[in-house]
Amino acid sequence: MTRIEVHEEVTNGFAGEWSLYFQYCTYHYADGSAEDGYRFIWKRPDGSLQPARGQARIPDAATLQDLISAAQRAGWFR
Repeated sequence: MTRIEVHEEVTNGFAGEWSLYFQYCTYHYADGSAEDGYRFIWKRPDGSLQPARGQARIPDAATLQDLISAAQRAGWFR
């Protein structure tokens, strides 16, 4: 089983609503190896994750650009 360690994240959502997150993570695999990478993931209004086997629907190009721009402003996506 893969364990995800989230280092950084940004969202365009609000607490108590479905929100799309862009995250910088380390993927820790069962064999002991690890890789860094990025993912998009939805969080439910209660803050729990909505896993979708590595896929998150991004509603439109503007949302994608907003999240990438927020990560750039936060200094962790270059």
